[in-house]
Amino acid sequence: MRLSTAGSRPVVTEVDDLAELAAGGSLAGVVAQGLRLDEPPFDLASVDVAGAAFLGCRFASAEVEGALVERGALVFGRFADLPYDPYRTRLYDVAELGAPAAEGRTVDEEIFRHFQAAGLVPNVLEALAQRLHDHAIDDALGDLIGETMEERLEKRIVAIMGGHSMHRDDPWFRPTAETARLLSRAGFFVVSGGGPGAMEAANLGAHLANEPDGALDAAIATLAKAPWATDDGYVERAHEVLERHPDGGTSLAIPTWFYGHEPSNLFSPHIAKYFSNSLREDGLLAIALHGIVFAPGSAGTVQEIFQDAAQNRYSSFGWRSPMAFLGRARWDPPQGSVYRALEAEARGNEKTKPEHRYDDVLTLSDEPADLVSFIQRTEPQPKPARGD
Repeated sequence: MRLSTAGSRPVVTEVDDLAELAAGGSLAGVVAQGLRLDEPPFDLASVDVAGAAFLGCRFASAEVEGALVERGALVFGRFADLPYDPYRTRLYDVAELGAPAAEGRTVDEEIFRHFQAAGLVPNVLEALAQRLHDHAIDDALGDLIGETMEERLEKRIVAIMGGHSMHRDDPWFRPTAETARLLSRAGFFVVSGGGPGAMEAANLGAHLANEPDGALDAAIATLAKAPWATDDGYVERAHEVLERHPDGGTSLAIPTWFYGHEPSNLFSPHIAKYFSNSLREDGLLAIALHGIVFAPGSAGTVQEIFQDAAQNRYSSFGWRSPMAFLGRARWDPPQGSVYRALEAEARGNEKTKPEHRYDDVLTLSDEPADLVSFIQRTEPQPKPARGD
């Protein structure tokens, strides 16, 4: 349950637990999501529901729903024939997404199949269902990392971005995992895009943060027997590592069905999976207030770099955060350097306002320990005061 206010607007109480709803008395101003209200002791006829909203709740009859509307409540009905719940109240996990569904497909695969069939411009009901689902994921994500910027700062979130096509036997797979492991050991909360490649390396490193140093090399040796997502045994090798280390460190994965052909990696206990890639990507960058590590990647990672640069230049979310680059050969080659271009943009020129400069939060190294040390000593900076 969360309480929120906005200016002079009334307090809104969000409830996704029956015990919280039962203890409330009046339901005026309450938003109830995904609850079974079709059985006693919920006598909705005897309580004030003015200004209440019921999202995807179950009622005893259509007459009950109609009466609620007549008494001033909003009722958002349930959708038929969807392989996902638009009103879910928690994040996904590996067990749920990997559970069997229709015709030998997993739940994850069945939702992706439905997403593909709906198309990139779905009909209005499907579009509404997807947006309600993604809002529900936002809501559940807030339960994990905090609703406010202050709570998220306390969580010490660092994202690791990088190429989805980085194979498990790629020379940069281990340094990416090692960066995540060192970050976790230093008390940071690691977040990745949730897919294969550098994203899997990030969640793997966090998962093994509490294990002896040799565990990471052994795990990568196991994974490298099936280096890429289309190889036989790719998922099985990940399960083999999980069976060897069932009680791993925590991290967060934020994948999307927009790239549903890429399997979600198995090394995070918390999976915030979205339909909208734009919401997912912008949100992932926004929550990483303690910094972002950019492992080697191609066009998608370059896009994320300059998207993050815009957030830093304008302190879009009230804070300026470290941008740490892993891999000199990728980010600073002599024939054309992404890092130097970013550095020049961050430094600006004589016309650039001081509050728009952020070159002091940039670093580049081949060594995971160097990047982690930089992030440790470069705290998030509050939005600078505007210059003259």
